[in-house]
Amino acid sequence: MADSQALLKARYGIEQPGTKVPDAIAPLLDRRVTRRYTEQDVPDSLLDALLAAAQSAPAKSDLQQFSVVVMRDKPRIKQIADWIGTMDWIATAPVFLVWCGDMRRGQRLCAMHDMPHANNNMDTFLNTAVDCSLAMAQFMAAADAVGLGTCPISYVRSHIERVSPLLGLPNGVYPVAGLSVGWPVFRRPVSMRLPPTVVVHRERYDDSAMETEVAAYDQRRAARDPIAAGSLKNNDVYPPRDGVGWSENVARQLSVPERFGFGAYLKTKGFDLA
Repeated sequence: MADSQALLKARYGIEQPGTKVPDAIAPLLDRRVTRRYTEQDVPDSLLDALLAAAQSAPAKSDLQQFSVVVMRDKPRIKQIADWIGTMDWIATAPVFLVWCGDMRRGQRLCAMHDMPHANNNMDTFLNTAVDCSLAMAQFMAAADAVGLGTCPISYVRSHIERVSPLLGLPNGVYPVAGLSVGWPVFRRPVSMRLPPTVVVHRERYDDSAMETEVAAYDQRRAARDPIAAGSLKNNDVYPPRDGVGWSENVARQLSVPERFGFGAYLKTKGFDLA
């Protein structure tokens, strides 16, 4: 058996008595984000195997409503990094993947068989996003298993009006997230997560103890990895200061609209969202 308590304490900052971690899933608990990559390439043969693992993820009703654009061209990857502006390390990755929800394929299949596509709605949008996310997560797990590092990049949606034309995304296809892929320069520390008492609900949803649990989590996280004033969210709206915890930083981010044009963009790409 893996050293359960060491893994759990690294992930939560507290012990989880009674929880045993089988060796087979220990690497999942030990996952770390990678934001610096060596110059070593990722062979096509390995990348294709990882993409096959991604396509082995569950798919809603076997509809398989996602696509992925593989980017290796350094200037094109750097272009996305420059648009984002705060993540220059993206340009150091030998591979950048853009994971996309894909309704277009289903529409074309209906046309092939002379049938109408009668499900251009919010449910289909959600299904495409979930199919895509499951595939990306499985790719990440497979990449970790062979020693590669990855980092998901939601900020491609902040520049969706540029990213979509760059990738030639047609109607019915939209980016869910980018993913930088490469060999890590070093392993970052494990990110501390909220305790299961906040996230895991038994039989019924119950967040009555959330404020107390989150306050304790803020203290644990600040003791291990305090947030620098310069790294706070929306410093142009809220004055930066020392001592801000995780929960306040989350509130700083969520209190300012992000990507409020995303719905309008999706409608221009053929999604009804009804």
